[in-house]
Amino acid sequence: MPTTKRDYYEILGVAKGASTDEIKRAYRGLALKHHPDRVSAEHKKEAEEKFKEISEAYAVLSDPQKRSVYDQYGHTGFDQRYSTEDIFRGADFSSIFSDLGVGGSVFEDLFGLFGGAGGARRGGRGADLELELPLSFEEAARGITKGVSVTRHELCSECRGEGGERANCATCQGSGQVRQSAGFMVIARTCHRCGGQGSTVKRACPKCRGEGRLTLDRKLEVKVPAGVESGMRLRLSGEGDGGSRGRGDLYVHLTVSAHPLFRREGPHLLVEYPVSIAQAALGTQVDIPTMNGRVSMKIPSGTQSGTVFRVRGKGLPDVHEHGTGDVLVRVIVETPTNMTSAQRRLLEEIGKSLGTEAHPSQRSFLAKMRDLLKKS
Repeated sequence: MPTTKRDYYEILGVAKGASTDEIKRAYRGLALKHHPDRVSAEHKKEAEEKFKEISEAYAVLSDPQKRSVYDQYGHTGFDQRYSTEDIFRGADFSSIFSDLGVGGSVFEDLFGLFGGAGGARRGGRGADLELELPLSFEEAARGITKGVSVTRHELCSECRGEGGERANCATCQGSGQVRQSAGFMVIARTCHRCGGQGSTVKRACPKCRGEGRLTLDRKLEVKVPAGVESGMRLRLSGEGDGGSRGRGDLYVHLTVSAHPLFRREGPHLLVEYPVSIAQAALGTQVDIPTMNGRVSMKIPSGTQSGTVFRVRGKGLPDVHEHGTGDVLVRVIVETPTNMTSAQRRLLEEIGKSLGTEAHPSQRSFLAKMRDLLKKS
């Protein structure tokens, strides 16, 4: 949470006298906009922080008792009476998220409402993990299965995530809550000793030393589909950290190295093919590289530099749609250098014999330039 908290009403953009329905509508709109599952990877961190802020504001203002305490004491007095677990306890998020079509389990990941020491049974769903997977251009083009190593938490097999032998918490007597008086109100807070579980570890498990989880290195295989590119990510469901409510996911971020000849445009491959003045003028047959060997392509006579030809179906598989991209061949007419005197004379003679009729684009440009100069 931010060090200096903003006013809850300001966060949701509602007036202090707003009704419960108005508060719920305001939160719905903001939750849809800032939910971490609905933004790109580069904006995920920013969205998570914003989502935390608006969710806390809604949890407080949607509860009449918490809202009354907040209105009376402000942030300082409110935070002295409520922990993070208390704030979210009883708040109705499930109906909102089911309507929006986004996940509500994000609370366990972002707020750690079930986290802390004393056994993985408090951990809820395990955390998501991320790693980067570098690929060569050829691997990304054709697809590949690659092995990766992941360090993750797993439930202790000895104590099954309990942390050891447990006993009722002496502080809350097994209820998981401690009640405190605040004027005319009695406020129930999560027990600080057992974290709301109602029990503590009496005799720690020797294998996990009371943690309920072990940190282990696992080897996994990642199936990379053909046609992926840098910036894409793959989701391996259930391969993240372990928790009592299930495993988190593993997100694999792909980085693809550059190719010496090709440049990608989605599923299409762009290649620049240099030809001589004579080849461009007279036409020629050339071999074009593809990811699966060479194909023959005709360059017609009179081809201008920068002209793009399309070789259909010789590009990359389209990971978003069915089908395959094309190879786009951009012809670059190369001007000769280091000519001999004899070659220069021949070229001069050819140039004189061709005249302007053989260069219609140049003739048109010069005519436009003359018209412009006459007006100036």
